[in-house]
Order: sequence, then structure tokens, then C-alpha cells
Amino acid sequence: MRHGKKVNHLGRTDSHRKAMLANMATSLIKAKRITTTLAKAKALRTYVEPLITKAKNDTTHSRRTVFSYLQDKEVITILFREVAEKVANRPGGYTRIIKLNNRQGDNAEMALIELVDYNTVYGKDVEVKEEKKTTRRGRSKAAAPKAAEAKAEVAEEVAPAEEAPATEEPKGE
Repeated sequence: MRHGKKVNHLGRTDSHRKAMLANMATSLIKAKRITTTLAKAKALRTYVEPLITKAKNDTTHSRRTVFSYLQDKEVITILFREVAEKVANRPGGYTRIIKLNNRQGDNAEMALIELVDYNTVYGKDVEVKEEKKTTRRGRSKAAAPKAAEAKAEVAEEVAPAEEAPATEEPKGE
């Protein structure tokens, strides 16, 4: 029975699985999106997201820790400079998995895994507004007179504009 065993072994030995996930994580950080099987994408998500979280804190220790997983200096530089800067205020969920059609040869479930902040389709360029959170309460009594005053001001501005054409006199007489 598999009680409490959360790691998907992907039909590989431990060393093969770690090497494969390190290579896939390297490709994901370089290319910002890769296509793979659904099972590998889900395993890659649990592998790469803690590394991205670690990269948000740019210290020598965190660089060495991430390097022990990825073994590629160029990718470490990209991760700590570009990727960490983009995800600085995101509290997790750095990757997105999108299911694709099954693979033609063996009918395997395919998926696209990508870094969320690098996607232009889902509104990368759209500004995120920080809204002030307020509690919802009933209409206060102080707000009612203010609303009535605002309506009165609008009515006063409209009224003179309507009266202006009536005061004109004909020039021909």
C-alpha cells in the first residue's frame, strides 16, 4: 500500500528522476514554458516552486542551495535576477499547468507548464490594482445627506444651461 507516499517516482530510479527534474527545471527557467507529460509537469511543479521561493532571498546560502539542485550557473543567474524580480510580491503559485491533447504515439496526457508571470496571453501587461478592503455594512445615516447634496449640485448646474436659450432676443427687430 502507498499510504503517506507523496512522491511520484515516474517509473525511474531516484538518481534518474532527480537528474530529469533538474534538467526540466533548467529548461523551464530558460524557456519560460515547456511541453511534457501531465505526470512530469505535476512532479516538476513540486520541484521548481520551492527553488523559486528560495531565489526571492538573494543570499550566498540560497544561491548555493539552489545550485545544488540545478547545477547550472547560467540558469541560477537568470533565476535570481529575472525570475525572482518578477515574482517578488507573489506568495507562491509561480507555475501554471495547462492540459493539452493526448500524444499521438502512445496516447499520453500532455501538458504545458509555464511560469505565470511570463505569459502574455493572460494579461501580463495589465496593471493589478490594489483595492482597499472595506467591510460591507448597511447604509450609514451620514452618507444619505451627502448624496442628497451631490444630487442638488448636479441639478443646479443643469438648470442654468436650460434657461440660457430662453433669454436670447431676436436681432432682426
